[in-house]
Amino acid sequence: MARSEEQAVDAGHPEYQYLNLMRRILDKGDERMDRTGVGTRSVFGELLRFDLSDGSMPILTTKRVYWKTSVREMLWFLTGRTNIRELLQNNVRIWTDWPLDRFRKATGEAVTQEDFEARILADEAFAEQWGNLGPVYGKQWRRWLDAEGREHDQIATLIDTLKTNPASRRMLFHAWNVGELGQMALPPCHMVYQFHVTSDGRLNCLIFQRSCDLFLGAPFNFTGGAALLHMLAQQAGLTPGELVWVGGDVHLYLNHVDQVREQMARTPRPFPRMRLARKPDSIDAYRIEDFVVEGYDPHPAIHGDVAV
Repeated sequence: MARSEEQAVDAGHPEYQYLNLMRRILDKGDERMDRTGVGTRSVFGELLRFDLSDGSMPILTTKRVYWKTSVREMLWFLTGRTNIRELLQNNVRIWTDWPLDRFRKATGEAVTQEDFEARILADEAFAEQWGNLGPVYGKQWRRWLDAEGREHDQIATLIDTLKTNPASRRMLFHAWNVGELGQMALPPCHMVYQFHVTSDGRLNCLIFQRSCDLFLGAPFNFTGGAALLHMLAQQAGLTPGELVWVGGDVHLYLNHVDQVREQMARTPRPFPRMRLARKPDSIDAYRIEDFVVEGYDPHPAIHGDVAV
């Protein structure tokens, strides 16, 4: 076994949960071809826990995570909108690959990502045609359409229940709308969020993720989920508790193995802390400037290509 695969063992820091999961996938994961054609090593059914009650934020330190990108994505989800133009206007490019792939296949045009994004930003009609991702996360969270044509705002219902019936076991929202999956650029991965309020007013969140790219995707999912927990706790007059992450098919892409080994060879540094600079009137009024992260001192970033 390579020395880099032996490094991720010490359980004293919560980030070792993540590093040891990567190690377990490399050691014992089932190697198989996936829909992207890249191939993965995969395990099934995993759980990680992060305590946010002391203000710590699970932004990984063994590689730099661009946490503002993750928070901006979460804020975009909460708007209920589904076009990448708004993301690009905020310098968030993590969703471009899917509409770009669709455009190239439909038109045969070998456009670069930079040129495609520039056209999305410059031409509203082009963005409307090619930048829409279909009824992905935000649409389902804020405008779930039932069989009778009525829209349901799952986030608003959740906040109301947190305030009025915090002992409820029905405080959740999800995005796996079977009738609309075929219209989505990518079916939801982090598909269910469930919430639990303790008797002393701490808000816990469990995220179930059916499919997880552990190297590229999970660091953003942890950060976005923790930011959401902070916002919901503030809106409901609660304090942040525990973020529990559950993964179904948890995998590493075969073209990321060298990067994963490099990351596992690094020693975690203390998690940063996060606080909200103000309390907006509603969940819809948060801005990136409201999130203050202090003490983030990560190792350098490690690049990996997205498998589309």
